[in-house]
Amino acid sequence: MAADPKQAHVAQEFAAGAPLMACRFDPAGGRVFATAEDRLIYRWDLAGEGQATLAGHDSWIFDLVLTPDGQTLISAGGDDSIIFWPAAEAAPKPARRVKAHQGWIRSLALSPDGKLLASGGNDRIARLWSVADGSKVREFTGPALDIYSVLFHPSGQWLLAGDLEGKIHQWEVATGKVVRTLDAAELHSFNDGQGVHYGGVRALAFSPDGKTLIAGGLHKATNPLGNVQQPIALRYEWESGKILRNHVTEGVTSERIWSLCEHPDGFLVGCLGGAKGHLDFWKPADEKPYHVFALPNTARGMSLHPDGLRVATTHHDKKLRLTRLAAKA
Repeated sequence: MAADPKQAHVAQEFAAGAPLMACRFDPAGGRVFATAEDRLIYRWDLAGEGQATLAGHDSWIFDLVLTPDGQTLISAGGDDSIIFWPAAEAAPKPARRVKAHQGWIRSLALSPDGKLLASGGNDRIARLWSVADGSKVREFTGPALDIYSVLFHPSGQWLLAGDLEGKIHQWEVATGKVVRTLDAAELHSFNDGQGVHYGGVRALAFSPDGKTLIAGGLHKATNPLGNVQQPIALRYEWESGKILRNHVTEGVTSERIWSLCEHPDGFLVGCLGGAKGHLDFWKPADEKPYHVFALPNTARGMSLHPDGLRVATTHHDKKLRLTRLAAKA
């Protein structure tokens, strides 16, 4: 069944004990994991057969990934640590803890073969880890401000990191060599009066064929501390590094893009949050979304189900919602 965003509706809700942040489906699609402000990871069975909580972090958990076999969950957050968990156990406990960065770890990414883990955060360094034993493989330097997002190219040959300054750094995975830096300056602002850098590359996504890169965040931040800005995604031609177009949403003055993914059916999905929450859907050639689905509460994270028909979003009202991109049964 092909996905149809115009038929989107909330099909399931799961409740947690605190506002939720990041989320991720397991590769088999039977479970969904989410991080919360109570420093726990929640795991729900989509068939309604149970819930588990994973305790081990000493701070908020900003990102999590699962290995392709679904057996290992990896999480990271504000406590400098990466934790490896046995994802399928009835009551998962930390199996390995790695002190990985100085300060917040904001983003994780797995290589396409699942053997390497990338991490990046406030110490402005991207690091590469062995998933098998947690050892450090190498590190990548260059960003002048905090790293907000990391992502592997679908080929596995390159690693990208998007930073607060509005730059996307590209390195060769095998050597750590700097390849180039893409300009995403529209995602960054500096407010002289408030004295703050604001925005940054909050999300990165590739098209399935690896020929286009999308970077998301916010622009037109006239009052950063007052939450006045507009969401935007920049679409790049990968080979040349040129920006092909901007994806924007009109009439939104207090939102940002938290997460992006290119759907296998050929459209871009953006999770927007701030004062409100919604899922926006763009065709690659269009500036404006062809559909906007309003969510019941401000959204903070997103994950696409392996079936392509369900999208998980995490919300400040302590709910994880599954939106189905198909007609109601």
